[in-house]
Amino acid sequence: MKIIMLARNPSLYSHERLVEAAEARGHTIDVVNTLRCFVNITSHRPTVYFGERALTGYDAVIPRIGASITFYGSAILRQFEMMGVYPLNESVSIGRSRDKLRSLQLMARDGIGLPVTAFAHDSKMTEEIIASVGGAPVVIKLLEGTQGIGVVLGETHKSAKSVIEAFRGANVNIMVQEFIKEAGSTDIRALVIDGKVVAAMKRTGAEGEFRSNLHRGGSALPIKITPEERSTAIRAAKCMGLNVCGVDMLRSNHGPVVMEVNSSPGLEGVEKATNIDVAGKIIEFLEKKVITSEDKSTAKRSATRTKGKG
Repeated sequence: MKIIMLARNPSLYSHERLVEAAEARGHTIDVVNTLRCFVNITSHRPTVYFGERALTGYDAVIPRIGASITFYGSAILRQFEMMGVYPLNESVSIGRSRDKLRSLQLMARDGIGLPVTAFAHDSKMTEEIIASVGGAPVVIKLLEGTQGIGVVLGETHKSAKSVIEAFRGANVNIMVQEFIKEAGSTDIRALVIDGKVVAAMKRTGAEGEFRSNLHRGGSALPIKITPEERSTAIRAAKCMGLNVCGVDMLRSNHGPVVMEVNSSPGLEGVEKATNIDVAGKIIEFLEKKVITSEDKSTAKRSATRTKGKG
C-alpha cells in the first residue's frame, strides 16, 4: 500500500509509531503537514497539492488532525475521499466526534451511558443549570477544549455559578456535567479498532488533580474492562462512525459513562501501559480494508471481461 498521513508534527510518538508499523509491513508512507496542503476543486479531477506536488496514487490516508484545525483538516481529508483514497476515519465521523455537544446528543439518542449534561445560552439560568445536573460539585467544560484544557471543577455552588457566569460573560460556549465522585480522579481509555476493543488502560490524575489526562501529568496502567464497558466503548465508536478511536469512560454507580470519543487518540500512553502494538493493528486494519477492496475490484473486472467474451 501507499499511505499518506496528515500530521503537523511527524516527530510525535504516535506518528513515528504509525510510520514504523507501516514500513515494517512493507508499505510506503508519507507524512505531510495538513496546513501546507491545498485543494483544487475541479469537476472530475479532484486534487490535493503539497506545495507544487500533486498528492496522487495513494491507497489510504491516516488523518491525524489536531482539534484546532478540524475545519481545514476535514476539508483536506474530504478531498482525498473524493479522489477514492480510503480514510482511516471519514471526515464526517471526525467532525461528528469533535463536536462535543452533538456527540453527546447522538450517544444519548442511542442509549449509551453518559454523565447528566446541561447546555444553555442564558447566564441567568445558572441556578437551573446547576440544579439540573444534581448540584455542586459540577464539571464545567469548554466545547472547544482538548486534553483536559478548558475543564473546570466547580466544587461549591457559589464557585460553579461564578465560573459559568464568567464563561458566558465572555461569550464562550460551555456545558455543565454532573461530577462522578466515585470515579476517584480515574478514567478508562479503551482503544477501538474496527468494532473491537484492542487495548484498554486506566488513567489516574496527578495528586490534587481531578482530570486524569496524561497531558496533565496523569499516569496509566493496563486494565481488564468489564463486558459492559467493552460494549459501551464499541457502541460509542459505532455511534460516531469511527473505525479507530479512543473512548474515555468513567466508572459510575450506575455503570460506565462516556466522557469523550477521540478520533485521533494518542498511542504512547496505551502502548507503553499495555505493551500492545496498537499502531500495528491500525495498519493491519487498513490492509484488510484496502487490499480486500482491491481484490474485489480485480475480481469484478475479471468477471466482466469473462462475461464479455462469453
